[in-house]
Amino acid sequence: MKVLVIGGAGYIGSFTVRALREAGYEIVIFDDLSQGHKEAVKGFQLVKGSLVEDRDLLADLLQKEKFAAVVHFAAFIQMGESYRLPEKYFRNNVVGSLNLLEATIKAGIEKFVFSSSAGVYGDPQRVPIKEEDRKLPTNPYGETKLIIEKMLFWFGKAYGLRSISLRYFNAAGAALDGSIGEDHPDESHLIPLAIKAAQEKRQFSIFGNDYPTADGTCVRDYIHVLDLAQAHLLALKALEEDSQTTAYNVGIGKGYSNLEVVEMIKRIGEVDLPIKFEPRRLGDAAVLYASIEKISKELGFHPKYSDLETIIKTVWNWHKNHPNGFANKK
Repeated sequence: MKVLVIGGAGYIGSFTVRALREAGYEIVIFDDLSQGHKEAVKGFQLVKGSLVEDRDLLADLLQKEKFAAVVHFAAFIQMGESYRLPEKYFRNNVVGSLNLLEATIKAGIEKFVFSSSAGVYGDPQRVPIKEEDRKLPTNPYGETKLIIEKMLFWFGKAYGLRSISLRYFNAAGAALDGSIGEDHPDESHLIPLAIKAAQEKRQFSIFGNDYPTADGTCVRDYIHVLDLAQAHLLALKALEEDSQTTAYNVGIGKGYSNLEVVEMIKRIGEVDLPIKFEPRRLGDAAVLYASIEKISKELGFHPKYSDLETIIKTVWNWHKNHPNGFANKK
């Protein structure tokens, strides 16, 4: 079975293409490399192109290769930037996805896995968050993901496209052997930023210490990227078995506070990490963690690598051995 992976050279995509190949799928990657890295997908067929700028290239690829399914990762993901530049996010995430969906339908493909986000929920009414809970994004990034989920629903009604949207909470971690990991051009995620600060012996800022949580800092559900890759594999297999359009949370069902993450980094790295508390960031909810009852029951998803210690150990080793990411190995 041949699968087109959009954004497959990115962080989560590069792990997922490996999981899919190990499961026997033939993979082609379509990526503009604005966020991804060729070095992360050596040995895979890579077509360089943009969903927004290269519609003809995309359409030709889909017609020529006769794919059975599409897995879609390509998106800008920085919440803070999406406030400042909403047009960038709606153009890339929404317009790009519309171009992809139109080409997918024209090619006669009926199976589609979408990389969505817990950002579709906004400030939760309850935790753990369940799939049927209110969707009210608090930033343009989350809004784009919700729009795309709605597009998938209506494309399903109109054209028979069957899709599974996976709503990630906080993707984290690196390869167990340290070979690949997270390397964004403008990193915004807590764990890699804190580890880099610790390794470079710098002070680290935490935004907000007055939240209604046990230690005053935000609480988040962290899921190892290896487990996320397996969730995509399970979703694709479900679509092969005639699953209908639906969405699943992908997390671990509990959260860790920012300070708990920092303490684990200090323990794993045997370092000090001085903290400076900054004002809260606009749009940050106090507590976000998932109910994973649905994906566990329906797809048999059970995280294997998502304990905080394993996450931090793998990220620590990745950054220690690749201080400049893929661009300049130590």
